[in-house]
Amino acid sequence: MATEYGQGYGHYSGPGFRDADEGARRHRLPAALRAPFEARSWREFGYVLLGLPVGILLFVFAVTTVSLGAGLLVTFLGVPVLAAALAGCRGFGALERARARGLLRLEVADPEPLRMSKPGALAWMGAVLKSGTSWRHLLYAVLQFPWAVFSFVVAVNFWAYGWALLTYPLWFWVFPMYGGQGGLQLYGDGTHSVYLDNPFEITVTALVGLLFTLATPWIVRALTLVDRLLVQELLGPSRLATRVVELESDRGVVVDTAAADLRRIERDLHDGAQARLVTLAMDLGLAKEKLTEDPRAAARMVEEAHGEVKTALQELRDLARGIHPAVLTDRGLDAALSAVASRCTVPVRVEVDLAERPAPAIEGIAYFTVSELLQNISKHSRARQATVDVWRSDDRLMLQVMDDGVGGADVSAGSGLAGLTGRLDAVDGILVVDSPAGGPTRVTAELPWRH
Repeated sequence: MATEYGQGYGHYSGPGFRDADEGARRHRLPAALRAPFEARSWREFGYVLLGLPVGILLFVFAVTTVSLGAGLLVTFLGVPVLAAALAGCRGFGALERARARGLLRLEVADPEPLRMSKPGALAWMGAVLKSGTSWRHLLYAVLQFPWAVFSFVVAVNFWAYGWALLTYPLWFWVFPMYGGQGGLQLYGDGTHSVYLDNPFEITVTALVGLLFTLATPWIVRALTLVDRLLVQELLGPSRLATRVVELESDRGVVVDTAAADLRRIERDLHDGAQARLVTLAMDLGLAKEKLTEDPRAAARMVEEAHGEVKTALQELRDLARGIHPAVLTDRGLDAALSAVASRCTVPVRVEVDLAERPAPAIEGIAYFTVSELLQNISKHSRARQATVDVWRSDDRLMLQVMDDGVGGADVSAGSGLAGLTGRLDAVDGILVVDSPAGGPTRVTAELPWRH
């Protein structure tokens, strides 16, 4: 809070605001000058330093235990030893994720747990040996060691030489030289000695040290990029497992959406066309009874029943249009969206720029997405006009619906926008809502061209 207020009201001289101003001045320094003193640089350097002993421990453990287990496979001891080796690698992987989280600020999710078909030691050993995660942890233990050696040597040398050369004038002052003039003896061959008491050489040496010192954090940062990649790819959940979890979640969304649509159709049939048809049957029954007694009354009742038939047919057409409109199947998105726009209470300009039609399922989702957004505009936006734009970008179908209404649409409010987000997520789509208070509102949807 102090930083925020300090930047907004720099004229105030209170202590909290003064600290904020000082922090702001510090951050006005170029990143290259700040890097040697930033906490991130020292955390990354500490990660590299710890990487060598950790790498030695991991490599020795992995190679020793796996070699022992492989050698004992001719006996009944080989499988348990090999399973224990892989389980140990998984345990070290948990420590490595914690080290990366603490020093590199790298958040890596835990990999998928072992899937055992039944309880027991044999089932556990089988699950460990069949798990791709276990073998990826073993691969990390083998690959991390040579990389840790390389990064340790590079980082320590750059760091040591940089600070040693940068502080060279200080060493020159601390250690006075022979002859009373001072200087630093570099070498001697028994007949003469060379002393660096030249100020120019001292200055050049310090400047070289400064360059090394400024470059070291960026070199260490580049080295830790490889560590980040190793931890993410080998110690985290596999992409296949992550994708399976996403598909399971999407399947649940699809099932829930389909169930909700079925309930809506059932409710609309029960409350609309079905109720009218029941009334129609009763009216026709009464008309049949009066046909001989009062033909005029019967004719009037038949005429009213005819009106009910027309209304029921219209409701059935609307219901069928809500399931999947025939115009969408026959003529595509351009005609279908134009028909939807014509029923909107706000004037809507529709522009569809598609050279070909997307997959039928994607086309249907795009149609219902625009329909829902236009219904929201009719009910809530208080807009004077709206636009619908549809185009293709590479292998994605893009939709954008805009209006000049009051804004304030929010996906997190549990409205129809949340349902649209779930429906698009189920097919790897994206819904982005930009609706500040006071408007305008811009909703952009992105769908795969083929699914």
